[in-house]
Order: sequence, then structure tokens, then C-alpha cells
Amino acid sequence: MKFLVASALVLVGSCSTVRHSEKIENLKESISYEDKSTVENYLKTINAEELKTFVEEVSSDKYEGRMTGEDGHNMVCDYIRNYYKDLDIAAPESHPDYFQKVPKEALPDDLNASQNVIAFIEGSEFPDEYIYIAAHSDHEGIVDGQIYSGADDNGSGTAAVFEMAEAFKVAAEDGNGPKRSIVFLHVTAEEVGLHGSRYYTNNPIFPMENTISTLNIDMIGRVDERHEDNEDYIYVIGADRISTELHFVIQEANSNFTNLDLDYKYNEDSDPNRYFYRSDHYNFALKDIPVVFFFNGEHEDYTQPTDTADKINYQLLEKRTKLIFATAWYLANSPFPIKAEII
Repeated sequence: MKFLVASALVLVGSCSTVRHSEKIENLKESISYEDKSTVENYLKTINAEELKTFVEEVSSDKYEGRMTGEDGHNMVCDYIRNYYKDLDIAAPESHPDYFQKVPKEALPDDLNASQNVIAFIEGSEFPDEYIYIAAHSDHEGIVDGQIYSGADDNGSGTAAVFEMAEAFKVAAEDGNGPKRSIVFLHVTAEEVGLHGSRYYTNNPIFPMENTISTLNIDMIGRVDERHEDNEDYIYVIGADRISTELHFVIQEANSNFTNLDLDYKYNEDSDPNRYFYRSDHYNFALKDIPVVFFFNGEHEDYTQPTDTADKINYQLLEKRTKLIFATAWYLANSPFPIKAEII
């Protein structure tokens, strides 16, 4: 009798495994770029030269390290806002100056009030569904008389959001605007505890329940020691924690357009670095929104005054930005929104 019961359990378990495998295979097969040539056309607008211009500007000494609530960070927020004005990318109707004020009470005691900067392109078919492309704009400020430039952290992410915004804007002008709304979100106070993104997710301008996914970009311009012999990589963190579908969308985007090595080393829940909990996507994940964190890993200049624009690998930054754009394109234009579901 024990043998028969055990055999039955093995049979049930095997059937269950087959059913899971079939679900995974069906999901993978459902993800495809029918408009691949169109995507490639707008990927061409993303280039290393423009990325370099943006990183050099954001990490320049005139912004004094971009400490939250200080004049330098307020100035760089003005620069970000003016970028969207110049591109004629809209502000949210409820915040026509592009700024969401983050009050002093929402920040650590020693900081002044600050602001998130928000622009968006309205979707043509599903305007009330939202894809976020996010990066923090702040950095360490001045420490012991030295300016912490933060070229990689997070000038690289800021530049990437700029380039993707321009690409989506060009597409919209060509009549190929996104079907879902794209929100370009530059959050404050990441370095001091993810306070800007926490404030936004608790006081959203667009409904959290209508948010399809958040793509967070924090340090994508350098190479860490682990990849010195293979620079064509990016760490992908968190994509499979809320949505199996998002995980496979990124893989499909990569195989079609960029062929980077997608490194999942830091995606393990047992990772002692706990990167999943250390950047702004995490506050969206707390709202059960599918998220991903794109990251190049730590390097010798991480959180040092030597994190300067001349050390950025701009060709690699271009390639990584293209992966994120292709991912966002699929999320914004797929017939159905991705599911917040683990298979």
C-alpha cells in the first residue's frame, strides 16, 4: 500500500511539473516583437555621444554633488525639468511645473524639502495604464570639502532616461506613440534612504493600481571587477519576483536587440548585498507592481569623489540603455498588460 501511494504521488508530481513547463513555454512563445524593425529605428536615436553630454552635465561640479534639498540638487532638478520642456514632453496635468514637492517632514531631519521630477507621454490606446522609467537624481553632495560627482551613481541612469524619453517622443511624432502611458520619473533622496520614491508611491500622481511595471535604472555606466573580461553585461534584479512575464520580456528584448549577458547573481533572495531592497524600484514592489532594477555592480569609485564622467563606458551605456528602451517598448505596446503573477 505504501508503494502504491508513493507511486501515485510521483505520478501527480510529474503531471504537475509538465503543466508548469507547458505554462512557461506558452508564456515565452506569447512574447514577441512583431514590430522589430520599428523598434530598431528608434533604438538608433540612442547614442553614446548624447549620453556623454548628459552625464557630464549632471555630474559637473556646479551642482556640488546633488545632495537632496541643497542648491546644487535643486539646480539639477531645474535642468531635468527644462530638458522635458525643450522636448515638449508634457508634465502631469496636476503638476504643471513637473515637480512633485517632497516636504521636509518626509525626509531625514537634517534635510531641506526637495522634489521629484515627473514627465509623461500619454498612451494612444490605454492612456490610463502606466509604465514607469525611473532613476534617482540625487547624490552624496560635498564631503570633507570634496565634491562627489556621482557620474555613474546616478548620472548614468539620468542620462539613460533622457535618451529613452527622446526616443519615445520621436516615435510619437512619427505616429508610433506608445499605446500605454510612459512616465519618466526622477526621484530625490535615494541616497539617504529611498525617501523620494517612497513619497511618490504613497502619494502617486498616477494610480498605483493602474501601474503595469516600473523599470529602475541606478548605475549602468561602468564595469565591476567580476566582468573585467566580459564588459557586455548588465545585472538584472527583481524582474521575476512579482511577474514571471516581465522576466521573459527582458530576455526577449535582449535576444532581439542587444545580446548582453544578463547576470542574475544579485537577484538571489539570499544575496548578502540585498540590492533588491536598496534602490527605488523597491517602493513600487511594496505595492505589488512588477519591477526590475538594472545595475552594473559596484566598482572602485562607488560612492567616492572619483566617480567622474571621464570613467564612464559610453558605448556600453548606450547598449544597456537600448535594452531598457526595448523592454519599455514591449511593455507599452503589447496587446495585453503583463501580469503580476509568478508561474
